[in-house]
Amino acid sequence: MNILFIGDIVGSPGREAIKKLVGPLRRDLQIDFVIANAENASGGSGITSKVAEELFSCGVDVLTSGDHIWKKSEIFELINREERILRPLNFPVGAPGRGAAVFKTQGGLKVGVINVNGRVFMEALECPFKTALAASEELAKETKIIIVDIHAEATSEKVALGWYLDGKVSAVFGTHTHIQTADEKILPKGTAYLTDAGMTGPYDSVIGRRVEDVLTRFLSSIPVKFEVAQENIQLHGVLVEIDEKTGKAASVLRIQKKL
Repeated sequence: MNILFIGDIVGSPGREAIKKLVGPLRRDLQIDFVIANAENASGGSGITSKVAEELFSCGVDVLTSGDHIWKKSEIFELINREERILRPLNFPVGAPGRGAAVFKTQGGLKVGVINVNGRVFMEALECPFKTALAASEELAKETKIIIVDIHAEATSEKVALGWYLDGKVSAVFGTHTHIQTADEKILPKGTAYLTDAGMTGPYDSVIGRRVEDVLTRFLSSIPVKFEVAQENIQLHGVLVEIDEKTGKAASVLRIQKKL
């Protein structure tokens, strides 16, 4: 089966890319299931009910997230009601929502999805390694096809998690930095890996924000509101082909599409 994993959707430009590109990609690449990181999809930070429904209607099956998941107040109710939105699994016990689940494709195949946050240069949470492993073992009771979104800053932490879960999940894909890396590979025991899937949004920017705003902050150290940029909209992600019987990756391919 073919799964498309889409890098961080940023604001309305990112949503426009999803609206225009996901349908054709699903058709042309014979994609069975689409996962997208959407923690920046609403105004550049957070997720709202309206935006979530918009993304689902465009062909996204599951939304993962990260450290900005709680930015919109309505998420606390929404994430308990909408099972297709995941928050990082390694938030403390009692946090709303869930961080791992099994979903079904239109053809009835089961796909497990795990979302964890890294801890290096980020807020301290529970161990992403132990929580991801425990979740993978639980999901494996229902399906061999398991995809992990590691939302993290440090390259080393993402790489380490890939090796740690090699052979236990189908793929480990990184998000958060908004910069697609060129290290896609299949690890020795059959797990597809990419350090960062990139960003879906405006590329004439600084990771999705207006260049002038970010430069002002760097040059003056004065707080500045970072507005979402609008130009050169692209969808970045990764396509993984998975053997349905074994859960192992057969191929992995980076995706870059201009709007």
